Amino acid sequence: MHLVPCAVASAVVRCLWPEPLDPVDVDDFVAGEARPAPDGRPWVLVNMITSLDGAIAIEGRSGALGRPADKATFSALRAVADVVMAGAGTVRAERYGPARPTPAQREARLGRGQTEAPRIAVVTRSLELDLTARLFTESRPLVITCEAAPADRRRATEEVADLVVAGDATVDLPAVLATLAAEGVAVITCEGGPRLNGDLVDADLIDEWDCTLSPVLAAGDEGRAAVGPTPAAPVEMRLDRLLEGDGLLLGRWTRAH
Repeated sequence: MHLVPCAVASAVVRCLWPEPLDPVDVDDFVAGEARPAPDGRPWVLVNMITSLDGAIAIEGRSGALGRPADKATFSALRAVADVVMAGAGTVRAERYGPARPTPAQREARLGRGQTEAPRIAVVTRSLELDLTARLFTESRPLVITCEAAPADRRRATEEVADLVVAGDATVDLPAVLATLAAEGVAVITCEGGPRLNGDLVDADLIDEWDCTLSPVLAAGDEGRAAVGPTPAAPVEMRLDRLLEGDGLLLGRWTRAH
């Protein structure tokens, strides 16, 4: 995950592969990529940033790894989504607010039959959320939880958000995606954190992995981009495109099969 302010800084981005193009309009380029929804669930893309040595944040925040090219791509990947999904830890650490596309992105979304802005969805088993944060005071997000969530927190959350309950002790992600698909959600952009990404890997629900490689060595003890059970077999992905801007490499991988 890597959050950007409402106004996206200008960036010169070029395509290195599969066809050299210099420059590219990032919004148009990303919106033109195919994301067909699988049967019964939305297309799920994960968007992350890492340093050269694998850190996903510096001092707990991912913003220090980004540059204008990454911010532009991050914004474009949000703009193609019907729902932007993140775990509660990421929402707290990155101080989420409502998604705010640029005017051009809003116009493009309406032209594609989408709402003006994607809806934020927070995944949490415990419902330990700050319901006074601007995500809840300036919008009405989705909150995705499980039956084990405390009843008093469920009642409080339902005052400021729309609750999706799936699973008993843990969130049943396949059931969540089926529910969202039934409500017309075709594309989800997931912004982490690592535990949610790992759960998606474990359930084999990732169709696209977008990763920005930042040209810094950060060391430290920040975790990896996905943490959780080891799947029965590694999920094979194929490189679909590689962009470059501000010294960053911005790759898109999709399912190999």
